Amino acid sequence: MNAESEQWYFDVRRGVAVPASERGHADDMLGPYPSKAAAENWRDTVASRNDAWDAEDERWAHKGENTQR
Repeated sequence: MNAESEQWYFDVRRGVAVPASERGHADDMLGPYPSKAAAENWRDTVASRNDAWDAEDERWAHKGENTQR
């Protein structure tokens, strides 16, 4: 794998982005991410995913309810 296609992880224990070749224990890693910048901005990715999942949960919870009264 060349440097351009290498995956990156965020090491929550050390608080740094690391290439896949240097990643530590899985319990301490978030990822993989396609770039160092993406790994360093993991909070934005997590927040976006959580918002999407919350919206889907809400939609699913009310599936089949009659919203017209």
